Amino acid sequence: MDGGGRYLQPMTAYPAGVTVARATSFDDRRHSSSRFGFSKSAGSSRGVRRRRSVSVPLARRLPRFLGTGLTLAFFSAVTFTGLWQGGHLDEFIRNNGEPHHAIARMVGLGLEQVTISGISQIRESEVLAAAGLNAKVSLAFLDVNAVRERLEQVPMIKSAAVRKLYPNELVITLNEREPNALWQLNGELFVIAADGTVIDLMQDERFVDLPLVVGDRANLRSKEYLALLEAAGPLKSRIRAGTLVSGRRWTLKMDNGMDVRLPEQGAPDALARLVKLEREQKILEKDVLAIDLRIADRVVVRLTEEAASARADALKKKPMRGKGVDT
Repeated sequence: MDGGGRYLQPMTAYPAGVTVARATSFDDRRHSSSRFGFSKSAGSSRGVRRRRSVSVPLARRLPRFLGTGLTLAFFSAVTFTGLWQGGHLDEFIRNNGEPHHAIARMVGLGLEQVTISGISQIRESEVLAAAGLNAKVSLAFLDVNAVRERLEQVPMIKSAAVRKLYPNELVITLNEREPNALWQLNGELFVIAADGTVIDLMQDERFVDLPLVVGDRANLRSKEYLALLEAAGPLKSRIRAGTLVSGRRWTLKMDNGMDVRLPEQGAPDALARLVKLEREQKILEKDVLAIDLRIADRVVVRLTEEAASARADALKKKPMRGKGVDT
């Protein structure tokens, strides 16, 4: 009973001993939880929720085809080690190519078809040889940039484009240099392009009718010689070659062996004079070894030995003026 005449009673309906006991039990659980983390007892599950982790299956966490790749790598390593230790690696490479190319061919990535376009002068076999392509190469490990660089080292090929078409096709597009003239230097004959690039030795009869230039660096001035041929007009077909003299002027070789010496400046005008002389005097039919057109207001000719001897005899027989003799 308190001072107001009231009896003291517990606020709960449970006996006092039970209340104390449960309070004590809760305090113990709280103390235990803060020390060791979440309680795993059934009684503590009412006050604390347990965290559940969502596990991802191992098969989903591994990359696709990992097993296949590891298997191929294992067998490749075993094969390579066996060949190397047995001394058969060189023989294997000779018969089947590099190991990585051989493996790529086994899985269907071999080089089975090569499509070549843009060729007219060069042969397909020459393209394949220059590119280093054969049945021992695989498409997967083929370096298209290296193939393109090898092709562009061929003088006949101006540019090349190379691309892969999986699983087993390679497409090559070429831009060829066109044979433009023949160039003779030190007794050797070359086929050259319009820019003077040497394409190849003259070994093909298809090029025998190309214009011929002779002399040091004459290949680099072949366009100039071709322009002179056009300026020759009706005499173009009678010009067999052009020799570059001292890198300054041209001497034309005619079909009858006669030399026509042109000036360094005004060569087209000199050719116009030659056309006129041939039309009016048939100078190319004379017994002349050379015609010199380097002087603008005159023509100097060099006679053959027979013509020179006949002219000398004619001059001896011709009477001289003076002392009653007419000349």
